[in-house]
Amino acid sequence: MTARRLAAEALGTALLLISVVGSGIMAQQLSNDLIGLALLANAIATGCMLYAIITVLGPISGAHFNPAVTFAFLLRGEIAPSLALQYVAVQIIGAVLGVWAAHGMFDLALLQSSTTMHRTGGAQWFAEAVATFGLLFVIFGGLKSRPDAVPTLVALYITGAYWFTASTSFANPAVTIARGFTDTFAGIYPGHIPLFILAQIAAVGIAHLTLRPLFDSDSA
Repeated sequence: MTARRLAAEALGTALLLISVVGSGIMAQQLSNDLIGLALLANAIATGCMLYAIITVLGPISGAHFNPAVTFAFLLRGEIAPSLALQYVAVQIIGAVLGVWAAHGMFDLALLQSSTTMHRTGGAQWFAEAVATFGLLFVIFGGLKSRPDAVPTLVALYITGAYWFTASTSFANPAVTIARGFTDTFAGIYPGHIPLFILAQIAAVGIAHLTLRPLFDSDSA
């Protein structure tokens, strides 16, 4: 059972990164309006992929595909610490493999390091905290009100958050790490990764303190 859950988390996160990086590469190759079309392609492809992988793999692993989500469930006591660590490990591995798969499909060098330098600064870090908090709001609010709608809610939220957050809503430490391995539109300079992740994890703590009382009927 554990092996199936870990495989689902690795596969789902890999597919997520294929959609993020692959759509950015495709837009970069097709468009003169690089930023606008690439962001639109990223948003649509990522939202579609999220709906698919959450729907298909959710019954197996819970469809975290995100260390921040796993950490949030850990704080709620809904996943054992040992399994949470395994989830995070396979999520990161799957994410990097997904980046390499995207490179392979577009005949790019598999091993890259991002030189994208603009993803840093207070506004970007705050945007990551907002994006991550919003994602957890959608997940736990959806689980409380309409569990069957969670795939749709997450897909719609991330599609929108690409556009309404300054950071384009990474909201996922595994995604953040893996995007350091692609020197394409989707990349982030490796030196800027730690503070993105710090903002994401801080948002998990804030969400735990605020969302559980909001959605937990025992706290009413």
